[in-house]
Amino acid sequence: MAFASYAYLGPEGTFTEAALLQVPGAAEARRLPVATVGAALAEVRSGAVDAAMVPIENSVEGGVSATLDAVAVGEPLRIVREELVAITFVLAARPGVQPGDVRRISTHGHAWAQCRGWVDANIPNAEYLPASSTAAAAHGLAQGGYDAAICSPLLAERLGLAVLASDIGDVSDAVTRFILVTQPTVLPPPTGADKTSLVIPLPEDHPGALMEILDQFAARGVNLSRIESRPTGQFLGDYFFSIDADGHLADARVADALKGLHRISPNLRFLGSYARADKRPSTIAPRTSDDAFDAAESWVAGLQGGS
Repeated sequence: MAFASYAYLGPEGTFTEAALLQVPGAAEARRLPVATVGAALAEVRSGAVDAAMVPIENSVEGGVSATLDAVAVGEPLRIVREELVAITFVLAARPGVQPGDVRRISTHGHAWAQCRGWVDANIPNAEYLPASSTAAAAHGLAQGGYDAAICSPLLAERLGLAVLASDIGDVSDAVTRFILVTQPTVLPPPTGADKTSLVIPLPEDHPGALMEILDQFAARGVNLSRIESRPTGQFLGDYFFSIDADGHLADARVADALKGLHRISPNLRFLGSYARADKRPSTIAPRTSDDAFDAAESWVAGLQGGS
């Protein structure tokens, strides 16, 4: 599924741009870097671009709250694709700056969290200055205000920065997951290795409320690869659940689970069914296969018909 125009979390050189360039045809399309996740999604909602690439999950830090919250409210959106990007960080500075000169470091909050152990061990008194992205921190070195930035090695090379230290992430095989988001559209066809994303408000806080939601998946053999609670912002204790389930809406077990969820939480938000980036197929028990659901439907229809 190729598009003519994309927005992404910028500026140029972010890991988000790297994820976007993995999409076939994106390198030749119009690409608009924006400052925030919300701005990228706003470009899609307004029709200014066809799709937006934004980060949603990191293997070290978990869900990206800005994205989880932004897709849960406002005009509906659809996730049509996901991409995985291996994350490697360097400590970069203007040419001539020495490691001993570093007192203030800027980067994105997720990058800082993933490199905090290295910084504590090697520059224990460094002050952290938040940036909207790792690329924004690297670009900002030219304006001064801080001594070094944590960014990707490719961007440091592109900007002609001095690399003071390489591979400074506390987890060497960290991966970030990115999603490609459009306005509501026809779903990508099922591949057998798919994921369905949902936002489920908790309509009433009572004992067993979460269990009622989880039971809809468990009873139908639908595995959950991610579940996170996020505050709605309405009042203290009011939450919604952000969920990734294995399978596609075209799968009978997934569709049946969503029917059950709708009875419990009528305001749930379907974000999309799309191919998994890791291509790992779902494990389906015989009792929850499409054939099993079809057989059950036929059996009930026969009973209703007097058979």
